[in-house]
Amino acid sequence: MIGEAFSVPVRGGSLAAAQTGEGLPVVFLHAGVCDKRMWESQMEAVAEDGWHAIAYDRRGYGETDSQDVAFSHIDDLDAVLRALDIHAAVFVGCSLGGGLAVDFALRYPGRVLGLVLIGTSVTGSPWTATEAESQIEAAEEDAFERGDLDMLNRVQAHEWLDGPRAQSGRVGGSVRELFLDMNSKALGKPGLSQEERPPEAWSRVGGVGAPTMLLVGDEDFTAIIELHDYLSEEMPNAFAAVLEGVAHIPSIERPDLVNSLLLEFLDAIDGVDDDEDLED
Repeated sequence: MIGEAFSVPVRGGSLAAAQTGEGLPVVFLHAGVCDKRMWESQMEAVAEDGWHAIAYDRRGYGETDSQDVAFSHIDDLDAVLRALDIHAAVFVGCSLGGGLAVDFALRYPGRVLGLVLIGTSVTGSPWTATEAESQIEAAEEDAFERGDLDMLNRVQAHEWLDGPRAQSGRVGGSVRELFLDMNSKALGKPGLSQEERPPEAWSRVGGVGAPTMLLVGDEDFTAIIELHDYLSEEMPNAFAAVLEGVAHIPSIERPDLVNSLLLEFLDAIDGVDDDEDLED
């Protein structure tokens, strides 16, 4: 993992984290089938551009260890920020990581400088599926019920890396190997049964006023693309773009594209901060 490794003690465990660079903080929140390694290219890019990049493994992922105790992902994120004496940051989240960023923004609006949400989930949002998507979801459920974690990992690679309507194996090489390793670690972790769920955010996303960039791949699940469209209409300061030819994890599939868009967004955020400083 790029950068300096550190750990953050939390109730019943320790969060594995990494940081690199100096400047305003950018906190990366990984997808539910990945860990902090999905952001290596983005962390390097923003650090080189004068930002402080931070990523960590949530409970149940990567190198983080946790007992099965009551916990909140929002509180854990707050613990990471407090460990680094960070009050406010830009948050970059993919999938469940994006959902966490939205939940955090609703609870602590004054601590969010900006949001980048990639194929994001939102707590309480609806889910619809096409026939092809329902078939691969059925294969996922079958592998889960049989306890075949290797098959489950391969099915989820088809769902989330290739895209549920794409040919299995569309994305190969080192990118596929990384996905399979990240997701295998998550699938092999002991279950956590005492997560304190945040209140639904679906009906409240219009209250997120921070500047937001919404990205989604056109090979992603139909429900996630529909959610992307909904957020682009409901969030008052959102800019939305659809990425052609990529699925749910564009940060590793097309890091060049994601890095370019991310740096443009951060430069715009930095420009706003500079203007506010001049006005003060």
